[in-house]
Amino acid sequence: MPVNERKKIRHLLVVKDLERKQTIPLQEATYSLGRHRKNSIVLNSPLVSRQHAILLRVTIPETDQCSFRIIDGNFSGRGSSNGLLVNGSKCFSHNLKHGDIITFGDYQAQAKYYAVSNLCEAEFQAFCQAEDPSHFLTEQTNSIGNLQTLVLNPDSEGSNDTALARLASFPELIPNPIIELDLRGKVTYLNPAASVEFPGIRQMGKDHPTIKGLITLVVNNQENPFLREIQVGEKYFEQSVHFLPESYLIRTFIARDITAQKQAEAELKQRDRLLQAVAEAVNYLLVEMNYEIAIEKALAVLGEAANVDRVYLFTNDINAVPGKIVVNLKCEWTNQKTPSTFNQWHNQSYQSTGLERWYNVLSGGEPIKGLITKLPPSEQELLSSDKIQSLLLLPLRLEENFWGFLGLADCSTERLWSNHEESTLLTMAASISAAWQRQQVEEKIRFQALHDVLTGLPNRLLFNEMLDIALPNSLRNGESLVVMFLDLDRFKVINDTLGHTLGDRLLQAVAQRVKDSLRSGDTIARWGGDEFTILLPRMTYLEEICQIAQRILVSLENVFHLDGHELYVSASIGIALFDEHSPDGETLIKHADTALYYAKDKGRNNYQFYTTSLNTKNPELLTFEKSLRYALERKELTVHYQPRVNIKTRKITGMEALLRWHHPDMGVIAPSVFIPIAEETGLIIPIGEWVLRTACIQNQIWQTAGLPPLTIAVNLSPKQFRQPKLVNIVANILEQTGLKPELLELEITETIAIEDLDFTTNVLQHLADMGVHLSIDDFGTGHSSLSRLQLLPFHNLKIDQSFIRQLTKDVKVAHIVQAIVSLGRSLGLRLTAEGVENQEELDFLASIDCEDVQGFLFYKALSAEKATEILEVNWGVGSGE
Repeated sequence: MPVNERKKIRHLLVVKDLERKQTIPLQEATYSLGRHRKNSIVLNSPLVSRQHAILLRVTIPETDQCSFRIIDGNFSGRGSSNGLLVNGSKCFSHNLKHGDIITFGDYQAQAKYYAVSNLCEAEFQAFCQAEDPSHFLTEQTNSIGNLQTLVLNPDSEGSNDTALARLASFPELIPNPIIELDLRGKVTYLNPAASVEFPGIRQMGKDHPTIKGLITLVVNNQENPFLREIQVGEKYFEQSVHFLPESYLIRTFIARDITAQKQAEAELKQRDRLLQAVAEAVNYLLVEMNYEIAIEKALAVLGEAANVDRVYLFTNDINAVPGKIVVNLKCEWTNQKTPSTFNQWHNQSYQSTGLERWYNVLSGGEPIKGLITKLPPSEQELLSSDKIQSLLLLPLRLEENFWGFLGLADCSTERLWSNHEESTLLTMAASISAAWQRQQVEEKIRFQALHDVLTGLPNRLLFNEMLDIALPNSLRNGESLVVMFLDLDRFKVINDTLGHTLGDRLLQAVAQRVKDSLRSGDTIARWGGDEFTILLPRMTYLEEICQIAQRILVSLENVFHLDGHELYVSASIGIALFDEHSPDGETLIKHADTALYYAKDKGRNNYQFYTTSLNTKNPELLTFEKSLRYALERKELTVHYQPRVNIKTRKITGMEALLRWHHPDMGVIAPSVFIPIAEETGLIIPIGEWVLRTACIQNQIWQTAGLPPLTIAVNLSPKQFRQPKLVNIVANILEQTGLKPELLELEITETIAIEDLDFTTNVLQHLADMGVHLSIDDFGTGHSSLSRLQLLPFHNLKIDQSFIRQLTKDVKVAHIVQAIVSLGRSLGLRLTAEGVENQEELDFLASIDCEDVQGFLFYKALSAEKATEILEVNWGVGSGE
């Protein structure tokens, strides 16, 4: 047993009361004793006060030891009710000596104090558990020290308040060590914490780390107090030093143990060195094109920063020895004192060298680290020839496959690697793996950068590169070349109805068919979305260009069978030739794009050549047209709703769907600007179909939410009304959305209605037979009469807002409006006035029995969310009405 453990004095209190007997080792600085359960030591006796006494640990002057003092009363200085007896004599306080018997109030609660030395920890535990500690000591024949724990004037014991205050003072109770010395270096005071933390400090004196150099620092230091760091053994402390000039004493306070902090700082310093080395090594791996040279430089930087003797790079080889996985030393760095072992590691089998564990652990992605003495015997034997004392092995992985490992070895010291160092070196291992695969990765990245991920075709960037190369070759060889711009017709409908997954598969199939239609040496690229560009070099005759274009269109005519669906698509193609009008790549692509728009305008599923006449259009208008083509796909178009209000009840009787376009750059574009362009280009047909579907879906949402039935009015443009499949489109949308036909109202203008009366009558009658409501819009602006329109199955008539604006200003207009209302009512039509903006207009319309109005007087066009809120308020839905 260590001598210091033998010399240690251990303190024990054996307490006996009415309920039990307990043995308490005294290890804390202070204890409270009493009847209350919150006391450190509880005494079970009715004659004992709630807090009867205090037990204090005190330092024995001029020694490193301590003892205990018993004081009657509580911490506030109030004495107990029945007093305190020590060895039968009543006292207020007493310095306890080995064998003292303490009585609390009466003989129902007693304690006996023991101070013993020459006991090891196991013997002390047996002593604590003994039924009779005195008998135990007799049997062990241990020496018992009757120690006087505090030197006091015998006359003052138990009565000196100053001494008691000192006992209960901060220095004695604080867990931090406090040391006091004079300017000669003699220790004048140690608190109990200092005696425990620094045993032997009195014997070492000036040579003890807590005191060493302190006097010189105090004399020369301008600051008072000041802080310094000290090292005692393997521990580090922060020491506060205060010179007391009035007593020529130096008082020091060990503020805190900073061992963990210093270790962390050392680890961080080492990690920073490693991080810097890893960064430098990674730079070599990235910059140096020769992999072998890059690895040698990287391992050298790593070895010097990590302060190891060897750094290895091992690689696996599955094919070197049949049926076995062997490991080879690919590269090695050693310091100047360590010999190389490069030739010893060639085609070493994991199995035959006893390194199966290495393979199993490393292939699982885990490192191997530690002292060699802790490794299995077979591994120790293999590594002992290299005099390795500690090792760190990190797996190298490529695409989840274990292909080798990075090793760092110490031959001169035993080293334990920290988690910080390991994580940093794992980064290095990953960088080595990345460098080894660099060529493959670069080729893969280049392919991905220049090709479309979905179809595998060249992308826009590669197409431009190929075009830039083809143009000078064409000039040099005296040949022309052609750029085609291909766009699928109505592809968005397939995406929206069948989903993007099926749409992507269709694009792949289309790309393959178009590619098969081209000659060897021609190039097709995916430009974006459903657009493709085609480069045709070495072209001489227009007939050959037309043949290729026609061959592409024909290739798309056959049905596409995908996931049980039969899909039909067509394409529009714009063609531009390399000539004086299209002298460079950018212009060629631009002109092919312009020709594509022309092909779309010609009805789609055709090809058109670029001519200079196509550029007679304003360039800004062409840009505007192109933006409008993609507005629906990019979700820039929205539908707003303007309520129709009954004049008498003020209830909302219907909604009119109004199209809005918010361009990301041009902002809000008025319908009067873009609707005519959409009509001219034919874009109004897909846009109008989308508006009709969106409006029906929204009305069905309102009906499902429990709102009263109301009609949703949708305007039909001239081109939209005249399309042959209008009736089928309306029927399909009603079926798909589940909206009742009588809740849909289709509006056509007076001009459309009278242009071809027979056609109009036929179409409207089919729609009316379905149950759809029909309305004539903007009445009064055309050249028809009600007598002609009575032949058509209209339900509603809307008075144009141009009349309403003049209603209160021109008596003639007022008479015209009154006549329209009278004739309309006589024909059984429901009348709606548009553009009502003031109360005077409303009052006049009410006086002539016009039923409904629309206009800013009540509501402007609203978003779907705002319209829903207005409907709920107007009809009292959810409001308790």
